[in-house]
Amino acid sequence: MSSLGTYLPGSSVIHRLPAGAKLLLLALAGVTSVLVDQAWQVGVGLAAVAVLYAVARLPARALLQQARPVLWLLLLVGAFHVAVDGWERAAVVMGVVVVLVLLAGLVTLTTRTTALLDTLVRVLRPLRRAHLDPERVALLLALSIRSVPVVMAIAEEVRDAQRARGLTASPRAYAVPLILRSLRHADELGEALVARGVDD
Repeated sequence: MSSLGTYLPGSSVIHRLPAGAKLLLLALAGVTSVLVDQAWQVGVGLAAVAVLYAVARLPARALLQQARPVLWLLLLVGAFHVAVDGWERAAVVMGVVVVLVLLAGLVTLTTRTTALLDTLVRVLRPLRRAHLDPERVALLLALSIRSVPVVMAIAEEVRDAQRARGLTASPRAYAVPLILRSLRHADELGEALVARGVDD
């Protein structure tokens, strides 16, 4: 099974869609999500996402894997909205977040990272006049995408080590090594960029 957001080769209709079209549809989904205020609308959205994953011929585990990393965020957001707006609004907000995360996952699973970055460079090219380098922005996005599965792998390793030492009830035993190892990875990445002349 691939890592979160890692491209899975395929020949489906969704795989063959241009990267720009997918990103545009994802942006439209994000904009229209503010109009969702009923639980049945969330249900329709989730059903549509499931159909899209099926059309893309992606395994069911791929869908579940995209949602798993945001579980804790969903619980926090849900608890807040239950306290402030009630459980119905909490369910709608949580459902919208899940739909958008799954759609974003669908885009990255069916589109090569290079295609996404090339599209971003083309979109940002007019901003060169404002001294914004599209290639640098694309590099930043690529590094961000790549860092997500890396940090998740580090988190799994730390969790396994924590279980082996019988420290599953200690948040500190989990958080401290996770933060230190993530920072070490960031330092190594920075050194690699400097070595390649990307040092500003």
